[in-house]
Amino acid sequence: MSRNTRLLACTPDDVFRVLADGWLFPSWVVGASRMRDVAEEWPAPGSRLHHSFGVWPALIDDATEVVVYDPPRRLVLTAKGWPLGEARVDIQVKPHPEGCLVRIQEEAVAGPGSLVPRPVMDLALQLRNAETLHRLAYLAEGMASRPTEETTAEAEDVDA
Repeated sequence: MSRNTRLLACTPDDVFRVLADGWLFPSWVVGASRMRDVAEEWPAPGSRLHHSFGVWPALIDDATEVVVYDPPRRLVLTAKGWPLGEARVDIQVKPHPEGCLVRIQEEAVAGPGSLVPRPVMDLALQLRNAETLHRLAYLAEGMASRPTEETTAEAEDVDA
């Protein structure tokens, strides 16, 4: 199972404000390219996002379903991307003195993706989810309900 963690300069509620807006999904999820529909009850358990992944003209339409929604702590999704398969994505958010820690755990659970050797799949997911957390940080910190002295994006500019 792939795990990525990132410290964000915002509150857990700020992160869940982004997660609760299904129309923002392709803004933070690497590979998702467009939204087709968001269930009215999103993000209640059992509700779905209808999205596409890939790059035009090779787009594949599919859906992601909420398994657990426990704001501002946890969101568990079943991400479907057939013909590649399905993945279980567990997003956990914990308060931290400098903002919050966000951890994404992901594993292929069905279809051809689940047959890929675990070390190979974990490496690919690690790289993808590092960028996913990077994008989520931009959105959550940028939309933060409280002012912050510095965002993690500003820290990256200083380090570069």
